[in-house]
Amino acid sequence: MKGSQRNFWFYVMVGPAIVGFLVFSLFPMLYSLYLSFTRYTVVQPPEWIGFEHYIYLFYHDPSFWPSVKVTLIFAVFQVPLALVTALSIALLLNHKVRFLGLYRTIYYIPSILPSAASAAIFVYIFNGEYGLLNHFLAQAGVEGPAWLDSTAWALPTLIVISLWSFGNAMLIFLGGLQSVDGQLYESAEIDGAGAWGRFVHVTMPQISPVFFFNLIMGVIGALRVFDLAYAFGAAQGKTPGGPAQATLFYVLNLYQRAFNYFHMGQASAMAWILFAITVLITWLNFRLARKWVHHE
Repeated sequence: MKGSQRNFWFYVMVGPAIVGFLVFSLFPMLYSLYLSFTRYTVVQPPEWIGFEHYIYLFYHDPSFWPSVKVTLIFAVFQVPLALVTALSIALLLNHKVRFLGLYRTIYYIPSILPSAASAAIFVYIFNGEYGLLNHFLAQAGVEGPAWLDSTAWALPTLIVISLWSFGNAMLIFLGGLQSVDGQLYESAEIDGAGAWGRFVHVTMPQISPVFFFNLIMGVIGALRVFDLAYAFGAAQGKTPGGPAQATLFYVLNLYQRAFNYFHMGQASAMAWILFAITVLITWLNFRLARKWVHHE
């Protein structure tokens, strides 16, 4: 009787979760896979066309490869910079000082601010005509570039802005640092290791699982960046992705294709290409992580 009651409550608790996953996650994913092989513009029923969308995207689409290039450049530079920033701040906040809780809160707050609000602030800072940054550069006798309107500076500006939200990775690093046994530091210090030696030989090996978790999450986040680029363009009153596709990220391109032009089939194909790339990069990261751990 008790076993039957346990089974009943198990199905009561787990059943809705399974149904929710099937209805709201698995079915939309499979349906989008089907749509990627169809011509579908919302107003007409899907028309099966096979691999035409994939062929068009890889060989004929004028914006597909530029958006891939922008996203990869962003990921190559932003992910290492974000990891270094988050780990550096976590190391500072791992020391016992007064008002430590306040400092941790202050550093975490930018991560929960809406992207639109952050973009509006940074657009004002980086504006080429009246922005604060160029104002201070002019005071030093330096003429600042048109950060937001230059194809050379728009993407680096977005990379710098994205470093503002490092709070989540910082907290994860901080949790990993607090789990390191203090006796290891004492032993390393007795052996003559300095601050850098303790970091390299004690801290990094001990927090390597945390580091690779943040690395994988950072790469996935960089590949699907959207809100920053969209808010960046909207805050300037311009079409997101400019100037001249300099900030046309992959997911932003996907969004515009789906909801501006209603090419749902092409957008679905782009979504599945991104899914395959994300799985591949995640697998490579796990392979590299295992090799690094075995080497240690």
